Amino acid sequence: MQRIQTLKNFYETMNATIHTRKQIVSRYLQNEPIPSVLIEDLNKTLNELQDLPQKGNKHIVTLSQEKPIELDLNYEIQELKKDIFFLEHTEEEFYNYLTELHPDFDSQLNRGLSLFKKERFNNFISDRDGTVNNYCARYASSVQSAYNAIFLSRFALSKTKNTVILTSAPLMNIGLVDISVSPENTMIFAGSKGREYIHPNGDKRTFPIEKNKQKLLDFFNQEIQALLEEPANEKYALIGSGLQYKFGQTTIARQDICATIPEEESLLFLYQIQKIVHSLDPENQNFRIEDTGLDIEVILTIGKGDSEGLKDFDKGDGIQFLNRDIPLNVAEGPCLICGDTNSDIPMVTKAQALRKDSATIFVTMNDELRDKVNASDPNAFFVSSPDILVCLLNALAKS
Repeated sequence: MQRIQTLKNFYETMNATIHTRKQIVSRYLQNEPIPSVLIEDLNKTLNELQDLPQKGNKHIVTLSQEKPIELDLNYEIQELKKDIFFLEHTEEEFYNYLTELHPDFDSQLNRGLSLFKKERFNNFISDRDGTVNNYCARYASSVQSAYNAIFLSRFALSKTKNTVILTSAPLMNIGLVDISVSPENTMIFAGSKGREYIHPNGDKRTFPIEKNKQKLLDFFNQEIQALLEEPANEKYALIGSGLQYKFGQTTIARQDICATIPEEESLLFLYQIQKIVHSLDPENQNFRIEDTGLDIEVILTIGKGDSEGLKDFDKGDGIQFLNRDIPLNVAEGPCLICGDTNSDIPMVTKAQALRKDSATIFVTMNDELRDKVNASDPNAFFVSSPDILVCLLNALAKS
C-alpha cells in the first residue's frame, strides 16, 4: 500500500530520512560498514516517491479535504538516487556518475584542485542552497544528502579551523539545523543571514534587535498570517521557501523554481506585501524589502539616524557579528567564501576587507553575477553546480 497520500505524509517521509542519513554519515566517516537496512530505507523512500501518481513531470498528493496538489520532486528523488549509488559504489565511480550529470565536471574539478590544493583556510564560510546544496522546490523537504554531508565534513575537519554554513533561512523550526545530517560540532550553523547561530559551546546566540523594531515585525507577521489564510493565497505557504519566520526577518515565497504560480498572480501578491509593509513603516525607517523573484524578504534595518544611515542586515553584517561573537578571528588567516547569488556577495566583500588573501568560489555561470563577484575578488573561481563544488571540497580534503 502506498504510504504517501497527503502532503503531511510526504513531509513525514522525508523527515524520516534525516535519522537514516545521519547514521550513514557517522558510520562512513568512521570507516564503519553501512548496514544494508539503512540503504534499504533509502530505496524504500525512493520507490514511494516514484510510485506517486503523476501529471506531466509533477507528482500528486492530497493537500486537504481531497484537494490535490502537484509537487516537483526532482530534488528529493535525485538526491536519494545519488545517495544510493554513492553507498553501493566506490567514490571514483560516484564521480563518474556525476560526470554524466554535469557537463565539464572533470575540467572544473581539476582547475579547482590546481588552484586550492595547497591551501588551508582559517575559516570556510558558505551559503547553503544553490551553493553547497542543490536547490529544492520546498525548503522543508530539502534534507541534506548523505554524500553531501560526508564531503563537506571531510573538508571541514581537514582543511579549516572553522566551517560556517551561513544562510538566509531560519536556524530552527523547519530551519537549517533541522534538515542537516552532518555530525554535531563539525560546523557552525548560522541562520537569518547570520543574525542567529549555534555557538560551538552549544548556546544559541542572536544579534540584538531593538524592541520597537521587533514589535513592528511581530505586527507584520500577524498581517501576513491573515493574508495567507485567504483561500487564494494559501498556496504561497506551500511552494518554494514557504513562510519562514526568521530572526529579524520574514520570508514568504511568491514563486518557486518551477514557476508554479502565474506571473501576474505572483506580482499581485508582491504588491499586497508591499502595501502591508508601507502601512506599518510609511517612512521606510524600519523595513527593507528584497524581492528575489522567488521570495519576498522583509528585513529589519540596522543602523541609526536618517534613512541614509539605515540598511538591511546582509550576510556581510552576519560575518562581522560572528567574527566578533564566536570569535572567528578572520583577520588571522585566509577565508574561503562560497555563494551563488547577489545576496552572498557581501560575504566576499567583508572577508576581503578583513583578510586580503581570502579566496572565493561561486556557483554560477551568469556573467553579470560573475562580474559583480570579481569586483570584490578579482581572483574568484567559478563552478556550474553545487555537486561540483562539494566534490572539489572533498578532493581538496583528500589531497
